[in-house]
Amino acid sequence: MCKTDESPTKKIKSGIAATLARPNILALQPYRCARDDYSTGILLDANENAIGPTSLPTSSLPDDNHLVLERYPCPYQIPLKEAYAKYRGANLKPENIFVGVGSDEAIDLLMRIFCKPGEDNIMITPPTYGMYKVSANINDVEIVEVPLTPDFDLRIPEMIAAVTDKTKLMFVCSPGNPTCKAIPLSDIEKLATSTYKGIIVVDEAYVDFSGEESAVKLIESFPNIVVLQTLSKAFGLAGIRCGFAIGYHDVIQLMNNVKAPYNLNKLTSEVALNAMANVKVLEKNVKTLLEQRDFVAGELGKMDFVVKVYPSDSNFLLVRLKQWSKEIYKKMADDGIVVRYRGSELHCEECLRITIGTEEENKACLDMLQKTYEALSAAN
Repeated sequence: MCKTDESPTKKIKSGIAATLARPNILALQPYRCARDDYSTGILLDANENAIGPTSLPTSSLPDDNHLVLERYPCPYQIPLKEAYAKYRGANLKPENIFVGVGSDEAIDLLMRIFCKPGEDNIMITPPTYGMYKVSANINDVEIVEVPLTPDFDLRIPEMIAAVTDKTKLMFVCSPGNPTCKAIPLSDIEKLATSTYKGIIVVDEAYVDFSGEESAVKLIESFPNIVVLQTLSKAFGLAGIRCGFAIGYHDVIQLMNNVKAPYNLNKLTSEVALNAMANVKVLEKNVKTLLEQRDFVAGELGKMDFVVKVYPSDSNFLLVRLKQWSKEIYKKMADDGIVVRYRGSELHCEECLRITIGTEEENKACLDMLQKTYEALSAAN
């Protein structure tokens, strides 16, 4: 068998997962795949094409098939979980980690596991990441909104007052998107120790750019916290679609029970493992991006049409202009530099979200932003 410390048929009988999960999920008999039984020998059990793959990664051509792509991947990904647990620390073990297709798979799975369609709800704190709402709508789950303050802080008393026994998940994006602001761990602890009986999902896609500690350090003490992370941002691996959910073993076991059997492919797994072995490159790249973030923020602050550059704990800046932010966004995109218009979101009037790129890209963006505003001013 492929390396595993998980049981694909393990039932959850205690803990917060047993209390909150849908009864049909708790009773679920997970799909048992061929690799649960054997992974070595002459494998004629999974209807694979033993002759070999039709294609290989470009760098592997013509015949380096070291990943044995004609065979299904291991469904457990224990080496990757071990490497990620070692990287994040906090006494994490593979049983605390779910690995999937970006953070979005984890968001969807959590809703499917804990929220009864047409009955339960989730809480979000706009302005926030749009996939929470999309996943909720797909799964027919009601959405309770408690907006952030204009300074993008949580309104904890209002959040606790708004929950009911049907509020199974509470999503906290930290650092926030589009707010670029990290939520203090003390706020997460306040939620975790409050009267709220559901699960607090802390989405930390941008945590490696932040000075705030990761909420993974709270997992050991709080079974009602799940942390989402990804290799898409600081690791620079958006193209492989690899993300993690980190939490108490009972919640993670249910996620593994419900996921598709082979949700992470061999190509993604290999690149992710290589990334875990190259943390020094990560640290170097993050340092460069943070230096560039400070440079871009400083240059934006010199522009007389920029009302505010919000402090950032992320690899992007939220910038409020005096006027014409949507027109500027469209004109810049037409001219070859694409930023994100966020002016239609709560507390983000006339705001653009600008990702920090390379030094050359950043200078080109600043130059075009200045010229575009001047052109609009002259035309009006």
